[in-house]
Parts: sequence; structure tokens; C-alpha cells
Amino acid sequence: MVRERERVTVDVLAELLGTSKETVRRDLTDLAERGRIRKIHGGATLIEPRVPETDVEGPFQGRLLQNTEAKRAIARRAIELFEPGDTMFVDTGTTTLLFAEELASASGLTVITNSAAIAALAARGSSNATFLIGGEYRADGTENLGPLAIEQIGHFHATHAVLAVGSIETVGILDFDVREADVARAMIAQARSITVLADASKFGRGGLIKIASLDAVSRVVTEGEPPQEIASALSDAGVSIVKAS
Repeated sequence: MVRERERVTVDVLAELLGTSKETVRRDLTDLAERGRIRKIHGGATLIEPRVPETDVEGPFQGRLLQNTEAKRAIARRAIELFEPGDTMFVDTGTTTLLFAEELASASGLTVITNSAAIAALAARGSSNATFLIGGEYRADGTENLGPLAIEQIGHFHATHAVLAVGSIETVGILDFDVREADVARAMIAQARSITVLADASKFGRGGLIKIASLDAVSRVVTEGEPPQEIASALSDAGVSIVKAS
């Protein structure tokens, strides 16, 4: 309920759950101690997104605080597109990290990721199977990259790849980091369906490194409207736009 409403009071929770306020307060304390929510006077809110199990304050952590509401909405909508039994690659990104929070409440999924933070969250889901790709570790983003990561990705075949990108242009999906782009390309090569999670700021942002053409993408989950030129290019490439409210 906290995740759906982002901020709730003890009174409302007690009424909705049909239990005492004392029970609600005790459970909120337990959830807060486990880092799932933040207690406030009279209720609880979502914690600010943060890379789990790291004290690194780098560019990735800063991006987590940008467009957070839109990214949460995209993550919530995206999880509805998958069902138990699905297999998926998930690459490192701020939106895919929030998507991993939704994976923590899902069940029966197989997740292959190069992000230690995403793996830790996905593994919380009931009967989820989680595989962490190895490689050279980058603390900012808690991700594994490089040739070893690319080689290991080649050992898997998944139904889906769920990707965060730096930019969506008429020429395709792009990123700003060469090694992260290499990981995304490797995942695309080993998946049948490609889902891109992108808030509205990613349209026409001007990425540096091309990951793939638009016709490689199956769908884009976004809360915004692409500019007309990009919308036309997506339509021509057969890409579905899934809207997050």
C-alpha cells in the first residue's frame, strides 16, 4: 500500500487492513528496520531510491533522484507486462533498479542481470530464479561489465530483455557509456523481445553510442509523449508504446 500510494497514515492503514493502530505501528517499524519504507510522524512514506548495499555517491546515485515519480510509474506498469515463467535479462539503470523493486514483489520469474543491486532485489521475489553476470565490477551502479560479462551473457537465452537507455532517437536507442552499451547489445542478441523503460526526458536526448535500431525494440514503456518525429519513427519500426499513468 505504501508503494502504491507513496505516503500513508497509520489511521488509513488500520482502517484498510481492519486491524489496530498498534499493530500497524509495529509492522511499520519492522518494515523500516528492513529498509523497505521510511517511518514518519503518523505514518510512512517510500524511501528515496538508493543503490542497496553501497555508500557510493556517484553519478548513478544522483540520477536515481531525477524524475523519480515518472520512473516509479514506468516500473509499476512494466511489471504488469510479465507473468510467472518468463525469463528476462535486466541491464543496469536507474529505471531498471526501480523495476527491480517491483520484481521483489513478483513470483516465478527468471532474471539475469549484470547489476548486483538488481539481483539482490529480484531474488526477494517468491520463487524467482536470479543469475548475476560476473565481470569487472563498477561500484557506481553496482554493475559488472567488460568481456567476461559479455561472454557470460552469451550462455543464456531469455524471452525478454528489459533495458534502460540513455536516449531514444529516430536512428535507434542509444547510451552514453561504451561498456554499458556493449552489455545491452549482448542482451538484445540473446533475447526474443526487447522492452525499453524510458521516461519522457530520454526522447531526443542525444545519446552518444548506438545500441540498436528501433526495429530491434518490441515496446517502450514511458509516461510521456514522444516528439512527433520520434513517434513516427517508432510507429514505422513497429514499436509499441505502453503508457504508464
